Amino acid sequence: MQKKIRKYVFTKKLDAFFIGLLDASQFVARYFKEVFKGPFEFAEFKKQCYMMGIKSLPLITLTGLVTGIVFTKQSRPSLQELGAVSWLPSLIAIALIRALAPLITSLISAGKIGSNIGAQLGSMRVTEQIDAMNVSGVNAFKYLVVTRVSASTVMIPILMMYFAFVGLIGSFINVYVGENTSFISYFQEAFSPISFLDVLTGLFKSIAYGLTIGLVGSYKGYNASKGTEGVGLAANQAVVISMFLIFVEEIIIVQISSWIRLA
Repeated sequence: MQKKIRKYVFTKKLDAFFIGLLDASQFVARYFKEVFKGPFEFAEFKKQCYMMGIKSLPLITLTGLVTGIVFTKQSRPSLQELGAVSWLPSLIAIALIRALAPLITSLISAGKIGSNIGAQLGSMRVTEQIDAMNVSGVNAFKYLVVTRVSASTVMIPILMMYFAFVGLIGSFINVYVGENTSFISYFQEAFSPISFLDVLTGLFKSIAYGLTIGLVGSYKGYNASKGTEGVGLAANQAVVISMFLIFVEEIIIVQISSWIRLA
């Protein structure tokens, strides 16, 4: 009897998983359909860009500066043992542009932006505001989802580039204190090993992460239920699932970029 119950519960959970996967796929397909079909809610898009971009600058600035300083400080002893302290600017620039800036920016954004999207849309769903918009003739999906996902896809690459710049400034401060290197010399050495593929890979990563954060947060919020408890659950799941998918995408993109470098 217990085996039958376990089998029933497992089958039910498996069915729910695949139904959820199908529902999420349809949600993503609807976004790509709506985003290329006018009219575009440009005023709401600009508002969301401001909320996601400008409002995130203090946190991104502090994190980028600390990352640059700490990573430089931690890397110096190892390079000193090899007699290669002069490689420090190049090492920091490669690490920031290839990996740290896209990844850390997206993880911060998943916590701040993803949770906000999930909570906002979840609150509107459980209070029936989304239903009211649809009944009144407004395309709630285009107004609420398309604008937010598009804004996160645009703003996170910009935040990533800003994070990389601030991180390099933090690294320069540490190098200047330790080796008294000039500003121009530091940045000449920092950008000498950076290739177009490095910049392109970093941008592609951040665009993919931004799209993922926007879609996951919007999907969880737009389909929230169970009242206020559902709002909190939507915000929490938006963060957790976004971070998980970001790490999966990181592995895939790094592998693809490695194949391109070897080709």
